[in-house]
Amino acid sequence: MAPSPTGYLHIGTARTALFNFLYARRNAGTFVLRIEDTDLERSDPMFEKDILDGLRWLGIQWDEGPDIGGPFGPYRQSERLDIYKKYLQILQEKGLLYECFCTKEELEREREEQLWSKQPPKYSGICKHLTEIQKQAFEKEGRISTLRFKVVEKKITVTDLIRGEIEFDTSLIGDVIIAKDINTPLYNFAVVVDDYEMEITHIIRGEDHISNIPKQILLQEALGFPTPQFAHLSMILNPDRTKLSKRMNKVSLLEYKNEGYLPEAMVNFMVLLGWNPGGEKEIFTLQELQVLFSLDGVHKAGAVFDMQKLDWFNGSTIREKNPEEILSLLVPYLQSMECITYSDDESIAENGLRFNRDGLKKVVLLEQGRIKKLSEIGEKIRYIFEKTREYEPSLLQWKDMSSEEIRGSLQFVYDVVDGIPTERFEKSLLEQTLKDIIKETGRKNGAVLWPFRVSLTGLEASPGPFEVADVLGKKETLARIRDAQKRASILK
Repeated sequence: MAPSPTGYLHIGTARTALFNFLYARRNAGTFVLRIEDTDLERSDPMFEKDILDGLRWLGIQWDEGPDIGGPFGPYRQSERLDIYKKYLQILQEKGLLYECFCTKEELEREREEQLWSKQPPKYSGICKHLTEIQKQAFEKEGRISTLRFKVVEKKITVTDLIRGEIEFDTSLIGDVIIAKDINTPLYNFAVVVDDYEMEITHIIRGEDHISNIPKQILLQEALGFPTPQFAHLSMILNPDRTKLSKRMNKVSLLEYKNEGYLPEAMVNFMVLLGWNPGGEKEIFTLQELQVLFSLDGVHKAGAVFDMQKLDWFNGSTIREKNPEEILSLLVPYLQSMECITYSDDESIAENGLRFNRDGLKKVVLLEQGRIKKLSEIGEKIRYIFEKTREYEPSLLQWKDMSSEEIRGSLQFVYDVVDGIPTERFEKSLLEQTLKDIIKETGRKNGAVLWPFRVSLTGLEASPGPFEVADVLGKKETLARIRDAQKRASILK
């Protein structure tokens, strides 16, 4: 995870890890998780934990990493400083490093002057030939030096596994800073050493790292290291085709998890952000993807982050869960509802209704096919548990029914419900009985079922009245019908 764990796991970083994982599995390789935390000032253990937890939540398992070890550990860069020092000393001995005492202000001024004169901005190498007396003078001023690597000016061509042949002219780069000092390496140097020491053969990363290729290859050549194969993924974009940002979308994987997106849906959605498996199929398991994934299907163009598509994937995944699974997933959201005291054995609603686990499964089934994310469940089923429900009496009207017609229709339903024995009160019997009597009496379904449904839910759109009545039970169903009749009496 590059360059260091200085924030919560980003969707783009998670997708990169997923592509690496799938490529390793498809090719019988080893998937290595390395925490690149050389920026000790900004790194924090909680961010590393978030990275590991997020990847595990997605179902991504690494073969070597900071928590499980491996033959090329340690897997935190902060624990590998002696290794980096050894290779920095090798470069020093070869005369390929020098101390740079330039300040940030001086470097910025040099850059501005080059841009003004229409020259490519690069370091001029002014510190390359400093004498010891000059170095000592800078040190007395309190200047802090860095270590620069002498860049050989040449053309470098590399074959990217996604983008094909890419050519670089290193004369446009200038000598690069690779360490703060002999004990503190920076990103480009540390990863080159790690890739060699850990025997990395393939690197799949974001396209923002393309500019690092020539720097890393020059370092590899200077140290006699082989060059791994590179594959650079295009950026994930907002709908307006700008870089994915908090301005238009959530970017932390943790945020999606907390909102009730399922890992299976996130994996399916993320893998299709820039990869096309061919064919019409859109829903895959992680196991299927490990067999199908290939870099040949990865797009060079940026992939647009489409929330509607993610919601579709998530809703489809929710609908595939069995009642026991979905209830277990919804427990945190049920526990957060103020109108219910949740317990695995018996949950008590604000309105006095009691639900055992099987009863709660029936409640959840009311909305399982309608929610796009788990966090929606609270608002969707609140009407079941609340003691009082507020809704406009006019909502009880089907077409142009009068107050008297609504009350008459509700009384008709009340009598049918009241006539069903309590011990036999359930959806199929209620539905069959009421529909038979509606047909016998020549009533219209809408004139009966619309006011009935609204009386139970207080909502314009909701599950059907028979499913809701089955969950509420006979006593509560009758009480809500009576309450609706009172509300309807104020209509003209």
